[in-house]
Amino acid sequence: MRLEERFSELKARDEPALIIYITAGDPSLEQLPDILHLLEDSGADMVEVGFPFSDPLADGPVIQSAMFRALQRGTTLPKVLEMVARCRGALRIPLIAFTYTNPVQRYGFERFAKEARSAGFDACLMTDLPPDEADEWLTYARAHQLQPIFLLTPTSTTERIRLVAERGEGFIYCVSRTGVTGARDQLPPDLPDLVARIREHTDLPIAVGFGVANADHVRQIAQIADGVVVGSRIVQMIHEGAQAGNDWRPIADILRAFKDATRL
Repeated sequence: MRLEERFSELKARDEPALIIYITAGDPSLEQLPDILHLLEDSGADMVEVGFPFSDPLADGPVIQSAMFRALQRGTTLPKVLEMVARCRGALRIPLIAFTYTNPVQRYGFERFAKEARSAGFDACLMTDLPPDEADEWLTYARAHQLQPIFLLTPTSTTERIRLVAERGEGFIYCVSRTGVTGARDQLPPDLPDLVARIREHTDLPIAVGFGVANADHVRQIAQIADGVVVGSRIVQMIHEGAQAGNDWRPIADILRAFKDATRL
């Protein structure tokens, strides 16, 4: 599996994964292949491809706006799958489907698992699907080898940590703080304790996201986790780059800086 292979390669270099989130369809679905290639070429180790949804409860204003723009331009779940399938063969990095339960349930759990895997996704994170209510989804995800990823937060109990460790695959997504996505000035001071608490119950890689805004944040997380997730900062820069005539050079520069910050 691509996720295990990439984490294994990085671990051999004592280097956490740089995981980048983007919203498919913003600035346009046709530009998704170019953006994915840009991320891969600039240092991203894996990419979370967000499926636009009208009620993204876990996301802050930057990603909510990106999803709104994508939906306004006619981006749909099957169109995202089709576009990823078209460009997947030229990409080496793992791809993670980032979505909410409602659109997948409406599409059909089995159909989505089959088509997402066929399109070239390696894993799927449904932000609002708790592991104790995921039986049906897990049946189909595992049948089609689409690795299910679950979230843990600062309020997660020991019981929930154990359940996620038991049911999740690929890696565990550790939410650094309560609340929604979005860049912040500082990381929570209790983040190392949270990661250590999760690590007591699993051998899966642990990736930290929510609030990661700069290279210093990446460097701090790289010292305690196996992966760093950057979302809102890059989504905002993609939007600004599109407004500046598709000038992606600032994104390439900041990704290289982020990747350098993972090299301890």
